[in-house]
Amino acid sequence: MRENDRVTSATRQPGTPAAAIRPRLIATDLDGTLLRDDKSVSARTVAALAAAEDAGIEVFFVTGRPARWMDVVSDHVHGHGLAICGNGAAVVDLHGGAGAHRFVKVRELARENALDAVRLLREAAPGTMFAVEQTYGFHQEPDYPKLHMETPDNLLPAEKLLAPDGPDADQPVLKILAHHPALDPDAFLTLARLAIGERATVTRSSPSALLEISGPDVSKASTLALCCAERGISHEEVVAFGDMPNDVEMLTWAGRSYAMGNAHPDAIAAASGRTVANNEDGVAVVIEQLLVQYL
Repeated sequence: MRENDRVTSATRQPGTPAAAIRPRLIATDLDGTLLRDDKSVSARTVAALAAAEDAGIEVFFVTGRPARWMDVVSDHVHGHGLAICGNGAAVVDLHGGAGAHRFVKVRELARENALDAVRLLREAAPGTMFAVEQTYGFHQEPDYPKLHMETPDNLLPAEKLLAPDGPDADQPVLKILAHHPALDPDAFLTLARLAIGERATVTRSSPSALLEISGPDVSKASTLALCCAERGISHEEVVAFGDMPNDVEMLTWAGRSYAMGNAHPDAIAAASGRTVANNEDGVAVVIEQLLVQYL
């Protein structure tokens, strides 16, 4: 199902203090958060996630990764097995395993908006190179660096990749990626947001100058808010974990949120709490404390 409706509920509203409310859903980022730096999930974290599900607390993986990169957690799917991928651009059922994921919801980036973003960013930051992420395909410009774990399906200028008759034109665009070889990552993010405005949502999760550009109002927070509303779960009942600028909205929205010990300053400022680093099982540490508190 495709979904592009404007989401206005992904903001934290005043209410009962979160500490007094039993959590019903845990939303966790993957890279730099749940995963260790070697991309593994520790035995302690696996046990904590399983214990949370056994206690009736749903667990959502909420990541910038595409669905085909979710094999890192495919062995740790419990209960519903849903994940929010592409920074909110897709909700994916992981039960089918690697290569057999089912898209439950897609919030696409309209091609005209993507083309506008490419044009504006080329003008604002000459030298920017682009890639295009679709539901089942990945395409890039010839000079785009090898930043990802795969071989692109096509090598063409972004304008041709995003044309109405471009490659895989029948597939929705989830996001475009923009890389600059010289700019500071945070400066590039600020510049891009000013240049693109409301035509798209711009964020980043990489330590390099790599931006992720999604549809207007599409974010981890807005898609998580949709999923929670479908389940009758309020933001106060959500505990979120993250470490990078693409987690900021989710960390702000959730009733309780934790920035990792290794987090970007923007994530730390957005979260209501802090835990230890990803390599020290910071997510598991908090889940264990929550289970003791509420069971």
